[in-house]
Amino acid sequence: MTDRRGTDGTAVFAGTALACAAVALALTFAVAGGWIGGSRTSAGDGSIDRAGVDSDRAVADPQADPELIVRQAAEAMGAVTSVEFELERTGAPVFIDQFERIALDSLRGQFTVPSQAQAELTVTVNDNLSTKLGAVAIDAEVWISNPVTGDFETLPDGYDIDPSKFFDPQDGWRPLLTELRDVILVGIDDRGGERYHVRGIAPAAQVSDITVGLVRGQDVPLDLWVHPETSLVTAAEFTTVIDSGDSYWVLALGRYGDSFTIDPPDNVST
Repeated sequence: MTDRRGTDGTAVFAGTALACAAVALALTFAVAGGWIGGSRTSAGDGSIDRAGVDSDRAVADPQADPELIVRQAAEAMGAVTSVEFELERTGAPVFIDQFERIALDSLRGQFTVPSQAQAELTVTVNDNLSTKLGAVAIDAEVWISNPVTGDFETLPDGYDIDPSKFFDPQDGWRPLLTELRDVILVGIDDRGGERYHVRGIAPAAQVSDITVGLVRGQDVPLDLWVHPETSLVTAAEFTTVIDSGDSYWVLALGRYGDSFTIDPPDNVST
């Protein structure tokens, strides 16, 4: 990528702040729209899926057919109406701005159908400054927080962040799971109750979709943990390769079907 570090710092940061919020929302909608699901189900304790949390006592069949597990997961994920999500990324930086100054570290938020979402994005700026950005989307309106003042601003023209495009079962989890190749059942793992640990190869096109275009042109081995009773995917992990090395992605979602209050921000500046 062309080095543009000589560009005016204020303009660059303002522009990249918008890019950060855009990616946060994009990941929000991509994930919630049937991409990767979590364990905050009615059978659980309400926490995002983690190894070692209080068990929901779900029991998985070690002889289950992995292809059937994935098919059922595709159906369940396509029917998701609300979700809380969490993404953590480590390893080689993945930049979300054209100047390669802002690297995505993590994000957390909630989504409800048809097109409401809120998220907090953690990023590292210029390799040494960690900061957070907020993003709220309601229908066609999108607001992002200014990293300096904390006030929200309406996303300007030129950013294509239509929530309906991201919450589309045809372009989200359903095609990802349907097109997963070489699927195997790795085993049964205890992650707040027994979960099917499934592994397969995600095609490059679906990898690009689930990372909102941050990762392109590579098939990726994908590990999934599926709840045996709800067929919702409770966690996912995968590794992508970029010029500077490996980048590790860990996702967890939950609280499916919960009611989230997502209102326009109060502190909106013009």
